[in-house]
Amino acid sequence: MQSRWNAAEARKFAADYAPKGVNEDLAVRTYTTRLLGSDPRMVLHGGGNTSVKTTVKDMLGEDVDVICIKGSGWDMGSIEPAGLPAVRLEPLRKLRKLDKLSDEDMVNFQRINLLDSSSPNPSVETLLHAFLPHKFVDHVHSTAVLALTDQPDNKALVHEVYGDRVAYVPYTIPGFALAKSVADVFDKNPKVEGLVLLQHGIFTVGDTAEQAYSRMIEFVTMAEERLTRQRKTIAPAQLPAKIASLPEIAPILRGAVAIEKNALAGTAKRQILDFRTNDIILNYVNGAEVARYSQVGVVTPDHTIRTKNWPLVVPAPEAGKLTEWTAEVHEAVAAFVARYQRYFEVNNAKSPVRKTALDPLPRVILVPGVGMFGVGASAKDAAIAADIAENAVQVITDAEAIGEYRSISDFDMFEVEYWSLEQAKLGKSNEKSLARQVAIITGGGSGIGAATARAMAKEGAEIAILDRDEDAARAVAKKIGGKALAVACDVTDPASVKSAFDKVVSKFGGVDIVVSNAGAAWQGTIGKVDDETLRKSFELNFWAHQSVAQNAVRIMQAQGTFGCLLFNTSKQAVNPGKDFGPYGLPKAATLFLVKQYALDHGKDGIRANAVNADRIRTGLLTDEMVAARSKARGLSENDYMSGNLLKREVTAEDVADAFVYLATATKTTAAVVTVDGGNIEASMR
Repeated sequence: MQSRWNAAEARKFAADYAPKGVNEDLAVRTYTTRLLGSDPRMVLHGGGNTSVKTTVKDMLGEDVDVICIKGSGWDMGSIEPAGLPAVRLEPLRKLRKLDKLSDEDMVNFQRINLLDSSSPNPSVETLLHAFLPHKFVDHVHSTAVLALTDQPDNKALVHEVYGDRVAYVPYTIPGFALAKSVADVFDKNPKVEGLVLLQHGIFTVGDTAEQAYSRMIEFVTMAEERLTRQRKTIAPAQLPAKIASLPEIAPILRGAVAIEKNALAGTAKRQILDFRTNDIILNYVNGAEVARYSQVGVVTPDHTIRTKNWPLVVPAPEAGKLTEWTAEVHEAVAAFVARYQRYFEVNNAKSPVRKTALDPLPRVILVPGVGMFGVGASAKDAAIAADIAENAVQVITDAEAIGEYRSISDFDMFEVEYWSLEQAKLGKSNEKSLARQVAIITGGGSGIGAATARAMAKEGAEIAILDRDEDAARAVAKKIGGKALAVACDVTDPASVKSAFDKVVSKFGGVDIVVSNAGAAWQGTIGKVDDETLRKSFELNFWAHQSVAQNAVRIMQAQGTFGCLLFNTSKQAVNPGKDFGPYGLPKAATLFLVKQYALDHGKDGIRANAVNADRIRTGLLTDEMVAARSKARGLSENDYMSGNLLKREVTAEDVADAFVYLATATKTTAAVVTVDGGNIEASMR
């Protein structure tokens, strides 16, 4: 591992932050914290912590000795000085006199001694940092160090690498007890340059930020070098000759790990998937003993709240035998749930404080021959689980290469998983109406499609924007916040539609809501219009809807968690306009297509509904089109656009709201919602 310390960069940090009232100690602390936090081999998703002991002025202008330590919710890779809240040091150090201190009292005492009450909660390891005498303290969960410490003979192995340069601390759950244990160990070994917390991580200390950081880089490098010696390889398992594809298996897995399915209510509490594969992952999941080494436990306790203690391992999916594989997957999930429930019951009985069980579904899935999936309530949560699982794969692979992987006990894992201070990291908020759902919007690069993508994203859905113009789709995705997936798709080409749906499935694991919106308007007197124009309109305004809906149904059926088909029809479907037959005829066919899907797939829990909109300014209803339609009806353009009972122009956002409503109306199917300001001639049930 190479040091990235740069003295000029460190001085620049100090100079840049000085005008903001940040002293040099804290500025350089911020710099080296970012260096550590930006390397996933060191730190992942809020893990690790750093501190500096310094002097600042309080509101009275008096000097106060403080410890500035990483605050809850801040990521080391992008931390700002505000993410290292200042806590009065001397009161913290006095706590060492106590025999015991509850977690809640510890957190409260730390908050009482913050210089700024609006600061985030200081790290749960604040006291550990405070009890050490060093000015700078760094703590990470290095993959290389964990591979050494997660062994049956961990202390001897680590001593082989570091000798007396570090002190060794037996595993203890973070908090007051660990802080006291570390302080006691240091008192007996005052000359050490760091501490290895067995099956947890590594600390380094220093008089300067550079010294603490450089020691961390050196110690991690020493661990990496040890891992290159006396290695053995993972023996591969025998796999089927042909493996099923990712788009085929992901919806099956996603349906199997849904947290709840209520057929009577037509609802499901789904999870989002994040797929990963590479040579290292495949070597791991394809191992003959994957059912052993993957089930031992987490590589460091911090990971359990994101990944649970073990992944779900399913059989390799043989191509052409997915019916049998689906049954095997559901059996594996049932076994996982039963094991988790036993784990909870046994360890809850041992715990001094009774806990309420979390859901028992997995957060990581290993698939031999394919790769692995992170699982979570959102795409972000699934990606975090996948990142941590990748980290675990590396640690366990290295641990197995030089010995045999070991974790902490089931009870210790339970105490961390159900530890109130860890659960607080997950946050508490009410989920939005479309949370945990994946929505595809065709024609999503503009107009009604873009408005619907924005509206559904606002309600918590994961969004896939399909459009023939990929740049337009990307622009909408960027406005949503970069979380949406943009896919180039020509909905009149069945192969393009299938490919686009497969890309969405590969990204999120499945599909729950499909807004079949893409369309275009052709005009012409029906007795004179040429066949080519009429056929083009049918291709886009009818056959494309059928192609989109068929692809949605194949995925929704594989998931078994219901689904929602939404179609953008038009008032032309029920109230044809003069010289507008080429557009209205396929739209009328699409209206009946909606009803047929509702009829044929209601048994699958798949709802099919439509929105009838009229006179919406979009890429379809251009200024030229407005002028032509106004002339055809003998109206001014203003009267044409507001020619409804309410005398109000209807917007794309109004139509989007109707699509959101139908997506949440779990007991409504075969319905048509009219959004046109009121048109008696086009009104219907």
